[in-house]
Amino acid sequence: MKLVAVTSCPVGIAHTYMAAEKLQKTANEMGIEIKVETQGSVGVENELTPEDIAQADGVIIAADKGIDMSRFVGKKVIETSTSEAIKNAESLIQQFQTGNVPVYQEKTTLKTIEEVKQERKSKQHPIYKHLMNGVSYMIPFVVFGGIMIALALALGGTPGEKGLEVKPGSVWESMLNVGVASFGLMIPILAGFIAMSIADRPGLAPGMVGGFIAANGSFYDSQAGAGFLGGIVAGFLAGYIVLWIKKWRVPKIIQPIMPILIIPIVSTSIVAAIFIWVIGAPFANMMTGLTNFLSNMSGTSSVVLALILGAMIAFDMGGPVNKVAFLFGSSMIQTGNIEIMGAIAAAICTPPIGMGVATFLNKKKYEKEELEAGKAAFAMGLVGITEGAIPFAAKDPLRVIPSIMVGSMVASVIAMLGHVGNHVPHGGPIVAVLGAVTNWTWFVIAIVAGVLVTAIMVNTLKKDIEA
Repeated sequence: MKLVAVTSCPVGIAHTYMAAEKLQKTANEMGIEIKVETQGSVGVENELTPEDIAQADGVIIAADKGIDMSRFVGKKVIETSTSEAIKNAESLIQQFQTGNVPVYQEKTTLKTIEEVKQERKSKQHPIYKHLMNGVSYMIPFVVFGGIMIALALALGGTPGEKGLEVKPGSVWESMLNVGVASFGLMIPILAGFIAMSIADRPGLAPGMVGGFIAANGSFYDSQAGAGFLGGIVAGFLAGYIVLWIKKWRVPKIIQPIMPILIIPIVSTSIVAAIFIWVIGAPFANMMTGLTNFLSNMSGTSSVVLALILGAMIAFDMGGPVNKVAFLFGSSMIQTGNIEIMGAIAAAICTPPIGMGVATFLNKKKYEKEELEAGKAAFAMGLVGITEGAIPFAAKDPLRVIPSIMVGSMVASVIAMLGHVGNHVPHGGPIVAVLGAVTNWTWFVIAIVAGVLVTAIMVNTLKKDIEA
């Protein structure tokens, strides 16, 4: 007989491993082969493979918190607590010998949806997956912070030597400070959740500390921090250092304190040391040089930058190339260069609105489901969601992607030439409604021009649908 098991307790330290050890020891004494996966505070260890599960005659789930059960559909499964596994491991195993164990069946269709999501994630490149994990957790902080800053400046700001300024001691200053605090978490959150994606929960602390150091040049005698690029490096550095430490073979007496003491102290110290004394200053110097270069851009050079950013935003519609341009624009806001994000904001909404308008202008070139998708894309574009154009690009990439890239490039260039500024790391007409955009007339002109170019170009390239 072959069995597999999963043990997990809420804290993920003592009971998780005590239950695993008891099940392993009891099965060995009974002459039964067993493999036990632990889901503790250091993450998943001794993970069950699809082959392990397929070959098993039964499954024991000894857990005090939710466990993904979709892997075990069609297998005989006993669900119990860690304490029960510790006290009565033998009786649990004997139930499989008597044959009185029910077969686990899928309870809802939700699991199937999750399986599809997991399958898609499994096909992603690990580097991309880790980076997007950090970005997904970072964006809410950035958007909230940016909107609070924009509202404070729009409603309570008055022109000053450094641009819009709020009155000290006013409610607008408090709103501005809250926004700055949230916005300042961008790089630590990015780095922390990149590291967590790589090494599970033990990677969070060293990743966030590394990200904080990356964002604050005072740690390595620099006036500027290492920016979002430094945060990305800190996240990957922390994640893989923790992953290396987790593989250390240590005495059993030390194992319980590894996730709460040894791993955080050792990994965070290594990450901090490497960033402070090795890579922090070079990254900061690079970002400072890049910022100065961009700040001094004018005329032809700014147009070239706008063309590049517009093309990147539209190329994969929310994918890694899009995110690189977006993060770059977001980081420029912190330096006071809001025109970079102004150009990006116009480019972000052009693909979905453009494809929506294209379906409105010529229905003969689109099937019924595409016409419906066009309405949704138009609405998504208004709130700055570039992904609204994805259904069209997926179906006809050779015609759609070049069209939306050209449209976004046009929008980006016009916004740049019109000196459109954007205080919020987001795009679309919604940011103008919130008062986050300067020179909003040119912002609207840029979007309208980009949308029309997209719609006309894609409809020119496309053929009529055969009746």
